[in-house]
Amino acid sequence: MFFDSYYFTLVIPAILLALFAQAKVQSAFAKYSQIRSLRGLTGREAAQRILLANGITDVRFEHVAGKLTDHYDPRENVIRLSDAVDDSTSVAAIGVAAHEAGHAVQYATGYAPIRLRAAIIPVTQLGSQLSVPLILLGVFMSSQNLINYGILLFATVALFQLVTLPVEFNASARALRAIDASGLLTGEELSGTRKVLSAAAMTYVAALITSLAQLLRLVLLFGGGRDRD
Repeated sequence: MFFDSYYFTLVIPAILLALFAQAKVQSAFAKYSQIRSLRGLTGREAAQRILLANGITDVRFEHVAGKLTDHYDPRENVIRLSDAVDDSTSVAAIGVAAHEAGHAVQYATGYAPIRLRAAIIPVTQLGSQLSVPLILLGVFMSSQNLINYGILLFATVALFQLVTLPVEFNASARALRAIDASGLLTGEELSGTRKVLSAAAMTYVAALITSLAQLLRLVLLFGGGRDRD
């Protein structure tokens, strides 16, 4: 029977780290969602002020269902805010909304990493869908070339996660600077917002580690053979 020790030594620890990061962001968001900002601005209003401060007036806002489903859609130039963020006045909501406004500012200013991430999304989607089937087909056909192509395609997923890191960290940094410069939150409130965004950033670090662990596992399992075509 085939026993994949690399899954237990590489992938499972990475998955546990990702679950821990998710739990931390959920905990931080829940905690600071209970703290209302003194100025009483909602998440949407805070994001709008940040956009205006950067001379951006063409971004639309929409409400989206769910929890922490907030995102900026560059294709439609719209910021979608969730139930717990859109009309909430909590310091957590303001931080999340400001982070999404940060993404809109990145696109408006031509921030290179986010342009690169957008450019590689089609290749990444192809890699996530075809990499494993291609590897399995290569194993079935005893073709190291097919296996290597599959591993290369999976590597694009890790590349996407790597490029995502500076994008997300920069969006949070922009959000915190804008909140501080505009006086949207007090110093103590800003500290809570920073903790929420820092916890969220760690989920992207965990996602990268998970992708790298899976990639290393595939290389160790299938990357050492010779083509037998």
